Amino acid sequence: MKVLRALLLLFAAVAAYAHIGSPDVYFEGQAGPYRLYVTIRPPGVIPGVAEVDVRALSGDIRTIHIVPIPLTGPGANHPPTADVMQPSKEDPHFYTGSLWLMAFGSFQVRIDVDGAQGPGTLSVPIPAVASRISQMGKGLGVALFGAMVVLVLGLVSIVGASVRDSQLEPGVQPSAAQRRRAWIAMGATAAVLIGILYFGSRWWNDEAGQYRSHIYKPMDMAATRDGSHLTLKLASASFFQLRKSDDLIPDHNHLMHLFVIRVADMNMMWHLHPEMTDDGAFSTDLPSLPPGNYKLFADIVHADGFPETLATQLTVPAIAGRALSGDDSAGVFGQGLSGGYRMVWLHSDTPIRAKQPAALDFRVEDAAGRPAEDLQLYMGMPGHAEIVSKD
Repeated sequence: MKVLRALLLLFAAVAAYAHIGSPDVYFEGQAGPYRLYVTIRPPGVIPGVAEVDVRALSGDIRTIHIVPIPLTGPGANHPPTADVMQPSKEDPHFYTGSLWLMAFGSFQVRIDVDGAQGPGTLSVPIPAVASRISQMGKGLGVALFGAMVVLVLGLVSIVGASVRDSQLEPGVQPSAAQRRRAWIAMGATAAVLIGILYFGSRWWNDEAGQYRSHIYKPMDMAATRDGSHLTLKLASASFFQLRKSDDLIPDHNHLMHLFVIRVADMNMMWHLHPEMTDDGAFSTDLPSLPPGNYKLFADIVHADGFPETLATQLTVPAIAGRALSGDDSAGVFGQGLSGGYRMVWLHSDTPIRAKQPAALDFRVEDAAGRPAEDLQLYMGMPGHAEIVSKD
């Protein structure tokens, strides 16, 4: 059987784009007899609401329930009450729902399906991390500050009035001593309230600082070259769970998948697999490269299952490097595959939109234009796609 490695290079000129290390999760799998395509969009802040979309690819489904469960700890054995997903009015095979993620960490979204073929369950792991801080609008801030001033002044006035007038008979004016006691009480109340506001502000700032320490910051990656030898150094991030660079686990049998893309032509791409040489250090011998500027994207996975995509740039002269071997591969836009094979994108007229799932269908043909029948798995999967835009 001939092994065909198809390395796909797409150039996105459409509105769809994704940030490096996007937290969105896409998963296709079996929930018992039902095949599901699941999209999960974790919230940007924690606590926050995750959006869940499920498309039923097979089976007659009646109901779908979803629930978030911590992967570890006591909460893993005590899930909350599941939420019911709502079917779309336009498409009965499409369901939507939302889940609250209340804490940082690694979770799974358990999907329980009930239908004509009985029950089925599917679990999808997701990270619960913060990527931003929600800012209060200026208008709301001004309104709340004004309300605070009114409440403080009102409480001070109430205390003063109660001390000055509460024991007077109707129509009797307070004495100088009663007015003095009222001013003292008002001053003491104002001091207490100012103290409460001060220490409350300190507490809030401490909580905000703790939250900022939980915001996800991708690890830095620096690239250096000595001839055709490439060295990558991963710098520890300040993110609370990802400060380690030595806790990596294999993904498709490799600790790192490195994609080298020539810019700005965007017409050449290499898929390499550097080896770890030290804590956070990787190296590999480069293949032959034409001169130019290159973008480097490195996929890694941490021991807790958290994936990251790191990026850096590299400018090189013409390099006469090694021949590709093992799982390494290359692709040139506009050229066919080896042996006369070619890959055809069966795209439709439906536009690709941001934050909406889209199926990308391809056909591999042999030199005679017939469907290829001798394909084998590449690192355990029928194919791998990298979708890159010029920006």
